[in-house]
This record gives sequence, structure tokens and C-alpha cells, in this order.
Amino acid sequence: MAAQADTIEVPTDAELLQAQADLWRHSLYYLSSMGLRCAVQLGIPTTIHRLGGVASLPDLMAELSLPSVKMPFLGRLMRVLVTSGVFAADKDTESGGELYRLTPLSRILVDGVDADEHHNQKYFVLGVTAPHCAEAALGLADWFKKELEPPVPSPFEDMHGAPIFDERTPLMDEEFDAVANQGLAAHDNLGIATILRECGDIFKGLESLTDCCGGDGTTARALVKAYPHIKCTVLDLPKVIDKVPTDGVVNYVAGDLFHTVPSSQAVMLKLVLHFWSDEDCVKILTQCKKAIPPRDEGGKVIIIDIVIGPSLGPIMFEAQLLMDMLMMVNTRGVQRSENDWRKLFVEAGFKDYKIVKKLGARCVIEVYP
Repeated sequence: MAAQADTIEVPTDAELLQAQADLWRHSLYYLSSMGLRCAVQLGIPTTIHRLGGVASLPDLMAELSLPSVKMPFLGRLMRVLVTSGVFAADKDTESGGELYRLTPLSRILVDGVDADEHHNQKYFVLGVTAPHCAEAALGLADWFKKELEPPVPSPFEDMHGAPIFDERTPLMDEEFDAVANQGLAAHDNLGIATILRECGDIFKGLESLTDCCGGDGTTARALVKAYPHIKCTVLDLPKVIDKVPTDGVVNYVAGDLFHTVPSSQAVMLKLVLHFWSDEDCVKILTQCKKAIPPRDEGGKVIIIDIVIGPSLGPIMFEAQLLMDMLMMVNTRGVQRSENDWRKLFVEAGFKDYKIVKKLGARCVIEVYP
């Protein structure tokens, strides 16, 4: 049927007014992200925490040493961040002004806290909202129209000439590279205590485990603390392992998981595979399969990653899809549905898998040889 390009259905008055409001929201959502970035750069979550968990606007102005003329503007910023759930607010019965409090979201943005389960997400925010990432997203339309030979580079790589988390990235911008890597580490380590509490049975009975791309060993050390009988090995690139001090708790191995994975009863891939294409994931999983014994000897691969699907409700589903867009813009990776994961497992030669539990936007999966 020929397209009727010269006519269009006219919305009702109510539909038109709602569409206008929706257009504003979608077009201006970036200001919410930049407002969050501003709050993190100013140190507002940490300041509220240091003031005892409650702060008025004058309190914030004084503690942050901001010019008094900026107080109305800070109030407008805080109003948006309260509405979006970053902070909470109550009325001060004496002054009539707002008293701001932390929410679970802003608590994970508090800096300088010494606690086993607190992994500050400050650098995740600063990394994903950095100019280099924003510029890559702004170039999406041009990227879609450009003829590119496979493997297709991400918009980030195409624009900046180097992939994110690459050896060439520091040459492009050393400060951005440091922030991005700190953000990656914080993102990867968040929630490991929850996994140990909610899914601890997957580690019971294990004698050894290799944590692929385990960084500085934060996750592996938490695992050994909970299960001292497990011999943990961290595999990561030489540039990462060379900076990690020997702790006597975890064995650190410099290497490349595309070429070899240290032998162990189980291999863990925590937030690793979503950075890679399907073809690369099959290569990684094939190496993991070589490293573990048969299933009847306890061999398995433990994957902690996003499994896209609407079953957890619209907010979690949207968060998963936005993480997929983050991968598309900045990496060659992708967030996958259960069917996508199943295809990878079969192609890599695995015989079975089980989704152990859904934890927020992520899932814990066991894959068996």
C-alpha cells in the first residue's frame, strides 16, 4: 500500500497537550542527567551526609562555599533532583524552606565512606555523562548513515578514533580514561554483597574459582571472606594486574581471556560479556569451557549480567534498555534477552543453563558444560 505522506491523523486537544508535555520530557531528559552530574561534581550527596543526613538550602550554600547570589538557582536544581528521586525533601516547620535528605540513590553517591558494602558510584555518573560520551551520542544520526565495514565500530570509537577502555584511550584524554575506569570498577563491584546473600548457594561446594576481568580483586576478596575454602584467582590484563598489590588472599594472573583462562572448578564473568559482540562472547565462553571440569565434577560458568525483559516492570525494563543504548553508543557490546544468551551458550558448546535469580536489573546465571 502506498504511503499517505500528505495526510496525518489530527490528535484531539487532550492528546495534543499531552504530546507536548511528553515532547518536553523526552527532549529535556538530558538536563536531568546533567543536573545529577552537577550535584556529584559539587559534592551535594557527601555534604548532606556530613551534615547529619539533613540539610537546608542555606546549609548547602555555606558548606559548598557557593556565591550567595546562586542560592535560588541551587534551589531550582534541587527541586528537579528531588522530583526525579535523587534526593528527598521535607518542609522545615520553622523557616518554611526545604530540608533535603538522602535517598537510596544518593547514598551510593556519598564519597569518603569506609564500609565493606559501600561502592561509591560517583565515577560511574561522571564517566557516562562525560563530554566524550555525550559527543558520541550526539553523533548517532551521522553514524547510522555512514558506510562502515564490519566489525562495526561504536559511535564512540568512530568519533574519537579509539574504543573506550582501550590502551589508546589515555592518549585521547588521560583524565577521562581514569574517570571511565574508576566508574567501571565501581559499577562492577556494586551489589556483590547482595549476590553473596541472595545467591550464596552457587558458591557452596566450590573449591576454586577464576574471576575473569576481576580488576583489583574487590569481588574475589569479598567471596573469599564469605567462603574461605574457595581458592580464588583473578584474571585481568597486565595493565590492571601490574597495579594490584599482592594481598595473600587472591591469586592474580595477568592475561587475556580470549586466549586462555586459568583452570578452576568455576569461572565467573561478572558484567563482562555485555561489552563484547556475539562473536567475541562465543570466543570468551569457549575459553571458559576449556578451563572447567565436566558438570558432574562441579564445573560451571557463573554469569552476572543483564537479561533484558519486561517482567520486572517498566522502570527496570527502561533501565535495562538505557544500559543497552550505553553499550551501543560506547562499545561493540549489547545487552541480551534470555533467548540471546541461550544462543551464545549453545554456540560455545554448553549443554544447559539456569537463571538462578533476578537481582534488580541483573541476573545470576549458571552455565553447564
